[in-house]
Amino acid sequence: MGLPLDKILHDLNATQQGLTNGEAQRRLKTYGPNVLAREKKLSAPLRFLTYFKNPLVLLLLFAGIVSIFFGDAIEATIVFVIVIISVVLSFYQESKAEQAAELLREKVRTTASVLRESRFVEIPVAEVVPGDIIRLTPGDIVPADSKIIDSKDLFSDQSPLTGESFPVEKTTASDLQISTITERSDCVFMGTSIVSGNATAVVVATGAGTVYGGVAGRLIVREPPTDFDIGLRRFGYLIMQVTFVLVIVVFFVNALYKRSIVESLLFAVALAVGLTPELLPAIVTINLSHGAMVMSKRGVIVKRLSSIQNFGTMDVLCTDKTGTLTEDKIELIQALDAEGADDDNVFVQIYLNSYYETGLRSALDDACLRYRQIDIGSYSKIDEVPFDFTRKRVSVVYNHGGRYVLSTKGAPEEILKICTNYEVHGATQNLTDQVRGGITAKFRDLSSQGYRVLGVCYKQVDPARQVYKVADEARMTFLGLVSFLDPPKTTAKESLALLAQSKISLKILTGDNELVTKKVCEDLGLVVNRVVIGSDLVNIDDSALLKIVEDTSIFARVTPAQKERIMLLLKKNGHVVGFMGDGINDAPCIRAADVGISVENAVDVAKESADIILLQKDLTVLQQGVLEGRKTFSNTMKYVMMGTSSNFGNMFSAAGASLFLSFLPMLPEQILLNNLLYDVSEVTIPVDNVDPESVLTPRKWDMSFIKDFMIFFGPISSVFDYLTFAMMLFVFNAGPALFQTAWFLESLSTQALVVFVIRTRRPFYKSRPSKPLLISTLGVVAFALAIPFTPIGALFQFVIPPPTFLLALVAFIVAYLALVESLKGRFYRWVDRKHSQSPKRSLIALRGRPDLFSQSFTRSGWLRNKLEEPLASS
Repeated sequence: MGLPLDKILHDLNATQQGLTNGEAQRRLKTYGPNVLAREKKLSAPLRFLTYFKNPLVLLLLFAGIVSIFFGDAIEATIVFVIVIISVVLSFYQESKAEQAAELLREKVRTTASVLRESRFVEIPVAEVVPGDIIRLTPGDIVPADSKIIDSKDLFSDQSPLTGESFPVEKTTASDLQISTITERSDCVFMGTSIVSGNATAVVVATGAGTVYGGVAGRLIVREPPTDFDIGLRRFGYLIMQVTFVLVIVVFFVNALYKRSIVESLLFAVALAVGLTPELLPAIVTINLSHGAMVMSKRGVIVKRLSSIQNFGTMDVLCTDKTGTLTEDKIELIQALDAEGADDDNVFVQIYLNSYYETGLRSALDDACLRYRQIDIGSYSKIDEVPFDFTRKRVSVVYNHGGRYVLSTKGAPEEILKICTNYEVHGATQNLTDQVRGGITAKFRDLSSQGYRVLGVCYKQVDPARQVYKVADEARMTFLGLVSFLDPPKTTAKESLALLAQSKISLKILTGDNELVTKKVCEDLGLVVNRVVIGSDLVNIDDSALLKIVEDTSIFARVTPAQKERIMLLLKKNGHVVGFMGDGINDAPCIRAADVGISVENAVDVAKESADIILLQKDLTVLQQGVLEGRKTFSNTMKYVMMGTSSNFGNMFSAAGASLFLSFLPMLPEQILLNNLLYDVSEVTIPVDNVDPESVLTPRKWDMSFIKDFMIFFGPISSVFDYLTFAMMLFVFNAGPALFQTAWFLESLSTQALVVFVIRTRRPFYKSRPSKPLLISTLGVVAFALAIPFTPIGALFQFVIPPPTFLLALVAFIVAYLALVESLKGRFYRWVDRKHSQSPKRSLIALRGRPDLFSQSFTRSGWLRNKLEEPLASS
């Protein structure tokens, strides 16, 4: 890219009028899509084969092959068929879920403004090709490595490439002496973003051919695991350890003392399959995909599926007030001089500044231009000093009748710092401390009434110059104050109440002043515990700020760096932190948050950084998404609890019985069939209903709870298994076939039906399961009971049980479910006491304590109805 622009255009066979659609399509086929290197997606057949890499599946296949070798082809065929059915079930469910998630991500793809057929159009970034002419504005992510054709006050954030935190100025001038390509001032690079200014550029390289693509090609960055991912991994290790010990002991005892090696191996492997929740990955994927689809119907688009879990566990939300607490429909109210009187000259100066500003535009600029139009035919722009978050002001230089004027607007306190004079009724006077104090008092009075205020100043400058800098913003004349009103949202009060009821603490992080912010919060009924301003944070170290961030409701006049610092300290305190933003300056915080949230009309860099996109900037929509995240977590935990209670108890019983019986309590193929039918009954858990109280508080993965649940409920299942063994041996005098048939029916019936008890903390009859779960569970139990009466039964060596056993089976099922139900309440009371007495109780306990704000709303019935609405509708 060190060549002159004309040479580059010639080599690319491009012009400044852009490409035709036909030529662009041809180049897309030649160069390929403009995407970075990613982990390669396997084709459907190859992805299907990867399911056979599971160690347990491989062991089963090996055991089946050994069975064939020893002449037992029927048993081997049964094993192979069950393995294939299990793999197909997992593959189909996960593929369907991933396709649904990909369709959602397509809704929020980033686009680029490209010159095609002599006009600028928005196209997907993946379709940008070398030779395209692109237009860049503040907030855009640069879609490809490009050579600048023309620019104005262009600054680029190159931190993704260089790590440099300060924006870099970009111009058309090239410096061929620079050795590092990223230091070139006449080029912009893929993955960087535009901070201010605008430009047009010609695309030189796309995809893997870019500087960023070269880095990505060498190192494909995996998404960091969420708290839920880590919890799943720990659960997997727990089950693996228990399974390994149990299976090894069972195999060696049976092989050495009782049975053949092949039979012992098949039984041990079948036990391992029965003990392992192999459907858990599919259940999690289906759960997340279903949650994402439901959330999309409520205006929440999930870009990263795993973030749904963090969304549900989020207990602190950091956000600005504009657009979340207010309508984001800002109107200019009045323009006042230094003495507080209306002054049209103040409005003229702020209008000209807003009109000519090309950098980081805000809603305040739009309000100035909407308020009244001014004939600017006699004015012309000379230069601009862009806004930045340190100065908190922006300046433009214009020419009016040969008179060059530097016009500046910004935060009143920053404007006063650069002024030495003030002007009233056309007369300029020295800006004394008394006058300065009066202006400050007026500004604070307006702010306390909820008005946003900008200061305006100007000075005449040397017409011989064409370029102006920040240093020119000195010794200026203060003109006046301009007030704006952004009224509170009509729905904000209800939204805040719902967030509080959901135990989500709201922290306002804003660049606006503390008086305006506090006024808006008080108008909405939000209790403001403490207000801290950005200048106070400079002299506070992190150890002290760790305590301050917990007690503070509003952080005002903070810079983007201070916002990120506050959020990281909240995370350090153990919170799951969400950050909601839509501006250029919000991108670092969105990336650093546990849950990065943006909105559909946000700048590209904010949307690309986010995990979740709201189609409306509304806290009510966000709160409904949080509830869906908690619902997803709750349904995942149901499967985990099922696997660690009745299912685990049954397999444990089988292992124990094999050590004292003269025959196997259940044949290997029967165990595999039991496990397959059980998985089929559980596959509808992701669409199960969730009790409203289950989503009232954030819930985190708790291995201690899972271990307690397994230890408490697993033995209950084993007790009924051994009672069944005793009944079959001493009452029915059962032989091996009848014993195995009876225990197959008892174990599958109890472990499937107990889901109706385990799925809720309420009495089971007060919590309605979803129809799919009801149908799948009862259908599987009915199918299992019918198997001995069909040809399939003979294939699996089942026999028809006597009618008296079926009556006893019903009694056993009723007794088992009744016992689990009666002990369930005692277990949860014990867990609650354990949590309340623990000195290291988590900040996010299973039963959170409402703060002062939420207490004022929880007594009202309408809130409970509002909270349950989204759950009922799903």
